[in-house]
Amino acid sequence: MDKNKKNLNIQIIITFIIIFVLLFVFSVIFSLINIGNSNILNGISINGIDISGMSKEDAFSCISKMITNKINNNIIISSDDSETTTTFDFLEVDYDINSSINKAFNIGRSGNIFENNFEILNLIFNKKNIDLELKLNEVIQSTYYIENNNLVITKGSNGDIVDSEIFIQELYNILNNLSLSENYINIPIKNINPDEIDIDKIYNEIHKDAKNAYYEKEPFKVYSQINGVSFDKENAKNLLKNEQNEYIIELKYTYPEITINDLNIDIFKDTLSFFTTKYDISNKDRSTNLELAASKINDTIIPPGEEFSYNKTVGARTISAGYKEAKIYSNGQVVDGIGGGICQISSTLYNSVIFANLDVTERYNHQFLTSYVSPGRDATVVYGVKDFKFKNNRSFPIKIEMNVRNGIVSCSILRDKRRKRI
Repeated sequence: MDKNKKNLNIQIIITFIIIFVLLFVFSVIFSLINIGNSNILNGISINGIDISGMSKEDAFSCISKMITNKINNNIIISSDDSETTTTFDFLEVDYDINSSINKAFNIGRSGNIFENNFEILNLIFNKKNIDLELKLNEVIQSTYYIENNNLVITKGSNGDIVDSEIFIQELYNILNNLSLSENYINIPIKNINPDEIDIDKIYNEIHKDAKNAYYEKEPFKVYSQINGVSFDKENAKNLLKNEQNEYIIELKYTYPEITINDLNIDIFKDTLSFFTTKYDISNKDRSTNLELAASKINDTIIPPGEEFSYNKTVGARTISAGYKEAKIYSNGQVVDGIGGGICQISSTLYNSVIFANLDVTERYNHQFLTSYVSPGRDATVVYGVKDFKFKNNRSFPIKIEMNVRNGIVSCSILRDKRRKRI
């Protein structure tokens, strides 16, 4: 009996080993079959839209079209005594399409060989749906920028917000159902004002003391000069007592005695990154906008640890600032707008920034495919609403060179050529 029992145990062990080997071989073969698949796996959808077998680009185009159709529809908001018709564009609805597509693409690819195969097989029996991430921007807050030695503060605008968490849930339910044709919510709303302009906070953010440029030899490290800037806070507070949409406050500058050029060292000659996009030179107004925005950014030096803001650097896109009317995208349509085209500048800069491995701190996608960069590589900007920001995460200053000429927008990010790459 003991001998028979021993033989039985051996047979069981051998059986388990054979099963394990077969499973391993099957997994390897299964993985080899799927390793060449560069598309999203079958059985995956986003908000109920089937994207099985699509490339990332095709999925982005498909979802973008559905979203465009969705946000073009009106939404009816009803309360006890009134009914309001508005649009999703008015409510500043924003979908994070790329994030959802990346999640879909990584299914069956993010684990080990057994985990991936299990996910792939599971999709045959259990379809996977991924929800789009939504963001609602309901109120435009006050903001500011510096232009022509002036601090320009633009007052925010009020907006309608819901008076109940139920409204948010109902709204998300509608937005998540891209195939729903009727958009009706019976929830009360209220109008609120933006935050008050905090002049003390603005002063603390822009105030700087003048500092000379200098460098250290061991190890070699360059510190850029800093221009001093301030303004009269009391005069500014008195100005803000007047009700107006824009306030212009004169800035006071002090300048250092020594600049980087005075150090007599050859810096900003080593290219961290370079990126170009093309534009139509026959479109004169759009070309003017590109040139103006690029000139605001060109030769900008960003010290270590400091953050670059596109909106603060370029300023408001107004006729008085020199911008022209050109085609822009709004609510999924092409319309005329002041400053049309400057998103090409922000997108070109964004690509140069990511190739330089700098820290992107704020960036938004368009709700459509652009013609000048590949899908997911754009950076839309809307003054006072959406900005493009990045931080110099290096231990030395960097310099942006941005040029627009002969149908080419070019952006270089430079650094000291003596330093080793980080």
